Amino acid sequence: MFGPFKPSSTVLGGLLWKIPWRMSRPQKQRQRHRLQQVDKVLKNLNLGLHIQRCEKKGIEFESALQTRKLLKPQVKHLRLLSKASVFPKEREMSYKDKYTFFNKQASGYRKGLHKLPKWTKVSQRRNPKFF
Repeated sequence: MFGPFKPSSTVLGGLLWKIPWRMSRPQKQRQRHRLQQVDKVLKNLNLGLHIQRCEKKGIEFESALQTRKLLKPQVKHLRLLSKASVFPKEREMSYKDKYTFFNKQASGYRKGLHKLPKWTKVSQRRNPKFF
């Protein structure tokens, strides 16, 4: 039991990865910031496509920027990402949806977002209704 071959805590049945059961305040802040950055990218992408379509129609760049209503992008996936029901913005999401995700094995059907593998790389915004 003593010496170089003593059993480690994992061999004795301890946890290898210690993940706290709730997210810390800095983790939540970084998550909100990531969601806002994705929203900015989508907004700039839609604006760029709007300007490109306006220039094809013969409208100048300045007047294309001044228009209140943006032209819909011709790409179907971008039109879907603009809908709040499919891909809501950070400010439209509830607290529960920002920091938890649906999991049918968990009690209460919700699990902390930080327990999702690669949770900083995946945009988890939609959950089933009523969960």
